[in-house]
Amino acid sequence: MGMQATSKGNMPVVLLKEGGSETKGREAQKNNIAAAKIIAEIVHTSLGPRGMDKMLVDSLGDVTITNDGATILKEIDVQHPAAKMLVEISKTTDNEVGDGTTSAVILAGALLSQAESLIDQDVHPTIIVDGYRKAARKAKEYLEEIADTITANDKTILNKIAKTSMQTKLVRKDSDLLADIIVKSVLAVSEKTGETFDVDIDDIKVEKKAGGSIKDSMIIQGIVLDKEIVHGGMPRKITDAKIALINTALEISKTETDAKINISNPQQLKSFLDEENRMLKTMVDKVIGSGANVVLCQKGLDDMAQHYLAKAGIIAVRRIKESDLTKLAKATGARIVTNLDDLFEKDLGSADVVEEKKIEEDKWVFVEGCKHPKSVTLLLRAGSQRVVDEVERSVHDALMVVKDVILKPEIVAGGGAPETYAATKIRGWAKSLEGREQLAAEKFADALEEIPMALADNAGMDPIDTLTLLRSKQQKGEKWTGIDVMKAKIGNMKSSDIIEPLAVKLQIVSAAAEAACMILRIDDVIATQKSAGGPPGGEGGMPGMGGMPGMGGMPGMGGMPDMGGMM
Repeated sequence: MGMQATSKGNMPVVLLKEGGSETKGREAQKNNIAAAKIIAEIVHTSLGPRGMDKMLVDSLGDVTITNDGATILKEIDVQHPAAKMLVEISKTTDNEVGDGTTSAVILAGALLSQAESLIDQDVHPTIIVDGYRKAARKAKEYLEEIADTITANDKTILNKIAKTSMQTKLVRKDSDLLADIIVKSVLAVSEKTGETFDVDIDDIKVEKKAGGSIKDSMIIQGIVLDKEIVHGGMPRKITDAKIALINTALEISKTETDAKINISNPQQLKSFLDEENRMLKTMVDKVIGSGANVVLCQKGLDDMAQHYLAKAGIIAVRRIKESDLTKLAKATGARIVTNLDDLFEKDLGSADVVEEKKIEEDKWVFVEGCKHPKSVTLLLRAGSQRVVDEVERSVHDALMVVKDVILKPEIVAGGGAPETYAATKIRGWAKSLEGREQLAAEKFADALEEIPMALADNAGMDPIDTLTLLRSKQQKGEKWTGIDVMKAKIGNMKSSDIIEPLAVKLQIVSAAAEAACMILRIDDVIATQKSAGGPPGGEGGMPGMGGMPGMGGMPGMGGMPDMGGMM
């Protein structure tokens, strides 16, 4: 039966369709918190350099091996509505700052878990939410307080930032090489406007190919296209390339209407075909006339056009993605031309070399050696497909953190240092709050410490001893003291070069606090399912009506033995 309520005259009132359910009050809160805690537990062991990876197998049997919080939660198909909110914060954090997805989920889970103990002591959820909101605001202030401001394009610091991000990933051994090419690529595409910088990560094209080792990864000052040259007669390499980018088809378009032409002799047919060839030749002549020796086309290229281009010694590639064409324009300085009558020498881009190279089984076209490319390519290699996928995810996170620091040039220590500092400060500040909000603020501090706890836990250190030592050092004002996970001891993070962008820490605190507050405010979960049986809606929609067995025919009616033989 659906949800029922009894009115004064003891008439049951059915509100929800059958199969609908409602959980109220305490029970609903407990259920939601439990679900969120399970999600946090899943990623808990993936935090930090000693974190473990997860192997995810989807319904098609595709395997993903990763310890990137956002990827893990995206791949597992979460059903519970409250758990979905935690999946959302990991996605948002991934899109906003790129790193810290695992931390955001762990912090949100810890905030809910701490709130649960207050709810058990009859503290009203609204009060907890208010306390959390104030504490989150304070936490952000304290983080801003301890952040060091740096110059936005300081290569050595950006390098350390990229390496810190990759310390927790599978690519740790090769983080020196990768950090180097990551910082170069981000600086290449960053634009300085006045004092500040602007970076669009989409200008960095990341291509991955299994084969070789991670050490074979490189940055290409230009764009790599996963296409091959269209015609066998074209050169495979052109130095000092003049590049035309065309987003129109080099073929004769068919007529819109069904046109029929009656041809009475072969001579007419020949003249039609000759005319078609002449039109194609005119198109190609315009390209040749502009001085281009490389044609990169977004749409189709007719066989005849390919022949003429090959005769002129021009390299052509067709059906290039629009996004790649835009990147090519940024890299080579060419203008994308829609109409061939508009193609002049000034519209051409330039590159040192355009060459077709064989990578594993595929032939790819490399446009490299652009003068001041505003778009570059990172070519990632690794021994197997799974590894190269994980390398790509790690590189994405590292690109994002480098971008974060260039956009907001402030850094804090890693290794749980800023969280412990903020927690210690919040405990002091909580005493100034009156009423039960004070309890909520203290719980917020406890939740923040869940991050250093998880780091210590995953490193095989004693979480409680580690945390108490860390607190006492922070209390003395050693703000750079954190957990050096690799050495399994507490140390100065600056000397270990473990530094993170302030932007990531602020995002973690706000995303986690918002999600926790949202889940805490829910006191009633009403789920409506499609009705179990019976015609949907309508008059006959009495619950379970259509679902009665054998309703259409009295049970066993047609199947009585010897029925036919009685006649």
